[in-house]
Amino acid sequence: MAASPKAVIIGGGLAGLSAAIRLQAQGYETTVLEKNSHLGGRMHQVKLGTHSFDFGPNTITMPHVFQEVLGRSGLNPEDYFQFIRIPRHTKNVFSDGSSFYFSSEPGEMMEELAKLDEKSAGNYPAYLEEVKKLYHLANKHVFYRTFSSWRDYLSTPLALGMLRSRPLENLDHFHRRFFYDERIIRAFNRYATYIGSSPYRVPATFGLIGYLELHGGVYYTRGGNHQIARGFVRAAQKLGVTFRTETDVIQAKVKDGLIREVITHGEESIQGDVFILNGDLLTQVPRLLDSSDRPSLTDRKINGYEPSISAFVILAAQNCRLPLHHHHVFFGEDPKKEFSDIFQHSRYGDDPTIYLCTSSKTDPDISPQGDNIFILINAPPLNKGGKAALDKKNVEERIYMGLNQRGINLRKGLTASEIVDPSLIAERFYAYRGTLYGPASNRGRDAFLRPFSRLGNIPNLYFVGGSTHPGGGSPMVVLGGQNAADLIVRNRGR
Repeated sequence: MAASPKAVIIGGGLAGLSAAIRLQAQGYETTVLEKNSHLGGRMHQVKLGTHSFDFGPNTITMPHVFQEVLGRSGLNPEDYFQFIRIPRHTKNVFSDGSSFYFSSEPGEMMEELAKLDEKSAGNYPAYLEEVKKLYHLANKHVFYRTFSSWRDYLSTPLALGMLRSRPLENLDHFHRRFFYDERIIRAFNRYATYIGSSPYRVPATFGLIGYLELHGGVYYTRGGNHQIARGFVRAAQKLGVTFRTETDVIQAKVKDGLIREVITHGEESIQGDVFILNGDLLTQVPRLLDSSDRPSLTDRKINGYEPSISAFVILAAQNCRLPLHHHHVFFGEDPKKEFSDIFQHSRYGDDPTIYLCTSSKTDPDISPQGDNIFILINAPPLNKGGKAALDKKNVEERIYMGLNQRGINLRKGLTASEIVDPSLIAERFYAYRGTLYGPASNRGRDAFLRPFSRLGNIPNLYFVGGSTHPGGGSPMVVLGGQNAADLIVRNRGR
């Protein structure tokens, strides 16, 4: 009886876990190597006393994507995590004190928009219909594909689908087709940050994010969104996947055009038949492979990518309950200037939009002694020398001051806090210049032509994660893991 093929996955983020489950279920002997002490990548729990936080992500859409990973492998998703739908999910607050809620109930959404502008509210059904088209185009032509070379783009249906997805129009212009009040446009434009980009530059294609939230719905995972990653780990272990944490891979050795082994920080050799890299390709490919082994992904090409935004986060444990919604956004006076500051001038905005997630509003048990407030502002990436735009104390004070001006005094009830900044993100996750999504999607080529899912000259090396196709965001990286695993299974024996 032939031995099972061996798959080695470098990185235990969501994409790596997704691929591991699929490969193990398809008969591969799968090992996951993770440098950190936890699995799940950025989707993990942080505890401050009795307060539990999601390090990220805070918003869950497309729950079927996570469920299908387990269902395809013969497991019952309900045994591993449960989703809670939040129909009225986000409160948007503006500098003049006005506000409206995002809701996945169309009637309620139109009522909310009408508070600010009746004409915009009247156009909402047409907006939903248009973003529905964008979503279905992406779902048909992009989400479930892998791109291993330029030949994979030579498809007439794919080309026609891309042309119909508004690639030459930016997201801000797209939203102005339907909405007229600047406050409403600001709220919808924020979807660009979900992929680390600017609404004034990113293709209108990504208007599909509005469909995911406003039609498909926003969800929270009971016990915290990190329960998805924990559920994936438990499912993988049940199937027989081997996990090794605190195991940093430092080199991939290529022989006769294939990777035969990887070397860990402890100088251990781990051999395999197929390898998956779940990490930021812009840092990990040059770290693990000699330049001579990657002619299609040179240092020059890597340095040519525009970095996505990063984030500055405060996890603030409170001894009280504050009048906040589960998702709560305070918009600055001039978001266009904020994006210009970040992308054109590599600096923080003077009056940044502040996002707060207080998951204890939906799930009080995870923070029984007061609110668990996750606070985030968009941050510029580190410069090429690895230096941050501002010191942590300066940015922290700016955030607390901005919230205080809006009537939210967090210092008064603060019992503990933790800061996550671009430098920490870079160090902990080997993230390119501390970014959240690797390359930004501001330029058309970076939005649609992300690094391939496979390194052409090394056919047994595959890529998954937010920096490769189909892109960032938890559902997309999970799909990417499934797609890569399916491609490996199809290529087996060729």
